[in-house]
Amino acid sequence: MAITLLDPEELPKTGVHRQVAIASGTKLVFVAGQVAWDADGVTVGEGDLTAQVERCYLNVATALAAAGGSFADVTRLTVYAVDWTPEKMPLFLEGVARAAARLGVTPAAPATLVGVAALHVPVHLVEVEATAVMG
Repeated sequence: MAITLLDPEELPKTGVHRQVAIASGTKLVFVAGQVAWDADGVTVGEGDLTAQVERCYLNVATALAAAGGSFADVTRLTVYAVDWTPEKMPLFLEGVARAAARLGVTPAAPATLVGVAALHVPVHLVEVEATAVMG
């Protein structure tokens, strides 16, 4: 594996992701922001943050697989969530957990969650992009 994830002792443990990713691979992969669309472009889980988060992570996994990789190769995730409040965190985490269970992985790369006013399609509640290093 080209990625080593760690938490320096001087930084807090989030329980959700690691604070640092060290990449030693040779192929960089940048996955565009994935929203809750199925293969036909139909929104999955309209109005349901948990379902949309799950679908976004599954779509990221599909994109990574097409590049010859998996979540094990991810060095960074960026999540954009519409009208974010801390009270939504349990719904978000449930979506990640459901995707992880379906994929048989735990996405633990460093991550940033950014609250935004809106996404390009009004019914989308979340968008997830990834950077990976393979090889």
